Amino acid sequence: MNTIETTDFAELYKNHMQQAQRTKKEPEHWDKRAEKMAENCANPNDPYLIKFREMMDFSDAETLLDVGCGPGSISIHVADKFKKIIGIDYSTGMLTVAKRRAAQAGIHHANFLHYSWEDNWDALPPCDIAVASRSTLVMDLKAALLKLNRQAKLRVYTTHTVSPTFVDQRILRLLGRNVPTLPTYIYAVNILNQMGIHPKVDYIRSRNCQNNFNSLEQFIDSINFSVGPLNENEIAHLTTYYHESMKNDVALISPTRDWAMVSWDVVPESELTL
Repeated sequence: MNTIETTDFAELYKNHMQQAQRTKKEPEHWDKRAEKMAENCANPNDPYLIKFREMMDFSDAETLLDVGCGPGSISIHVADKFKKIIGIDYSTGMLTVAKRRAAQAGIHHANFLHYSWEDNWDALPPCDIAVASRSTLVMDLKAALLKLNRQAKLRVYTTHTVSPTFVDQRILRLLGRNVPTLPTYIYAVNILNQMGIHPKVDYIRSRNCQNNFNSLEQFIDSINFSVGPLNENEIAHLTTYYHESMKNDVALISPTRDWAMVSWDVVPESELTL
């Protein structure tokens, strides 16, 4: 009989990612989105950033590693709490924006480096706290969580999706699409638990960073990116939906998105079940 004890959640996650037909996006994809993400997702008044900071325990911590740092959303927001910050990302466009934003904010103790989740991190110094904010939808989640636990000396903070899709259900119904679901935070909780780490789980309801369209073209491009190539009939439906929503002052997609904060105190690897 299959039970939760006999289920290999790390393998189940990989299988789910394959069924979702999720492939790693090339760095160039994120290079093009860097400026827009800095504008939409790095505002210091963003409830997500405020809540993320509130959930962190900075006790005895002087150094931070921000994995998948993007435009420096978390790094810059908590910079005053650390003596040294290292942000890593595989998008040079994101790193360029992060460096510029840090300089503009007078933050001189942050260093942004070109690394991916899959790279060897041996050259990176251990840090007191490691964070991975909205960057955990990787192909091998167990390997990613292990790297975070190895790299941090005190605590780790990660955020994961709560909903199994990034696309608003209203849009999916409108298109009649059945989009494959994505793995949610539940996998991270179970993978950590099977390794011998018992994480804490909290939730953040934030503004949907993708809910910002200046034109019909932007709206259609966004949906096309999320669900795949749109046909003429689907574009016609979206066009009608867009104009009706604008006329009635109705949000095109949900204005909020929920994230799960999965955090834990670092456990020595010798004590883990691998």
